Amino acid sequence: MDHPYQPARAWRIAALLFFFMVINFMDKIAVGLLAVPMMSELHWSATQFGLLASSFFWLFPMAGVLGGFIADRHPTQRVLLAMAAIWTLCQLPMALSSSLAVLVFARVLLGIGEGPAFPVAVHACYKWFPDSRRNMPVALLSMGSAIGLLLAGVCVPLVSAHWGWRANFLVLAAFTVAWMLAWLVLGGEGPLDGHDGRQAPVVRLQARLPYRRLLADRTVLGCMLMRFVAYWGLALTLTWMPAYLQQGLGFDAVRAGRLYALIVLVTIPFMIGLPWYSQRLLARGVSSRVGRGLLSALTLVLGGALFALMPGEGISTPLRVALLAVGAGLVPVIYTLGPAMLAEVVPPAQRGAILAIDNSVASMAGALAPLVSGLLIERFEGARGYELGFATCGALMVVGGLLGGWLAKPERSMRTLMPPAAGV
Repeated sequence: MDHPYQPARAWRIAALLFFFMVINFMDKIAVGLLAVPMMSELHWSATQFGLLASSFFWLFPMAGVLGGFIADRHPTQRVLLAMAAIWTLCQLPMALSSSLAVLVFARVLLGIGEGPAFPVAVHACYKWFPDSRRNMPVALLSMGSAIGLLLAGVCVPLVSAHWGWRANFLVLAAFTVAWMLAWLVLGGEGPLDGHDGRQAPVVRLQARLPYRRLLADRTVLGCMLMRFVAYWGLALTLTWMPAYLQQGLGFDAVRAGRLYALIVLVTIPFMIGLPWYSQRLLARGVSSRVGRGLLSALTLVLGGALFALMPGEGISTPLRVALLAVGAGLVPVIYTLGPAMLAEVVPPAQRGAILAIDNSVASMAGALAPLVSGLLIERFEGARGYELGFATCGALMVVGGLLGGWLAKPERSMRTLMPPAAGV
């Protein structure tokens, strides 16, 4: 059978999906970067703002699961286009209303539209790349999230300074429309669905296992656990880190935005370098358990330990910023290596759904983290509440990394899960 891998077109699709994730994370972080002007103009407490921030994740998990099942049955090209259209429409109420109820409703709808974004993008990307080449394109998608945060950190304060905070949501809507036009012209559905880089036999594509069996597998559980604790850190980065830089460390809005962008910039070498190192390990014959599973666990434990140091006495402001930057840089490795492990052990016909369930379980942390930290911020004055929120996150990441690393054994899962028809 001829090898259908088309490198040039595959990387073009990966580039489009990269920009898809850039916009996705600009949408996510916009409210966090606008925390101070929004709370000031609308006279909200930290708990009210935490409610708005967490509302994005209320239906995010269910939407993510539904989107994954849809992506298993319909072309991902159309699914991605439909999601982008929802994103565009949800920005308009944010630009026009001052009602907490209306803004919460808009963020809930945006969460529905963005719930399946990363797993469906990864599923679409996997259709263009064989397993041996999947680390780096998905690392590119993950880097899109970092670039989105970086651009937002620089641009959102500047847009707010010139046209007010509401103008940011109109700019985001315009970006999404531009991406939709590019996707209509250049997007497409990939030809790969097997694990060896060849077009999978029909029996392989149609092979299915009971979801209760897949979801009870130790590798699937380990990936979900590690993704959950990593997402707790992401939720804090999106909602409270910008406010911490202003209200906790005393930077003005523009300087805080630039510093936030710098913190994100520091994470990019980790997001590219560690998946590259993992791919090199696999190419040398190292097991996926070590090259993907234990490496993911190690980064979570180290990143969590750095976050846990945040409330320490006598730590200078530059050192606190460094702890945030390096800790945040280590955590996202699981977003690249976790889906790769899941794709190893799950039949292709169910891959989209499992990737979405994994993302949705993790996103439940997004509904909890902003509120938990909001309560700590109100309970403790100044920077203390923010730092206790980061320390709580760090403890969760250490525990989740240790347990997840112990559970994740992709080779064992492949032997126990893959049906004989899969040829595994």
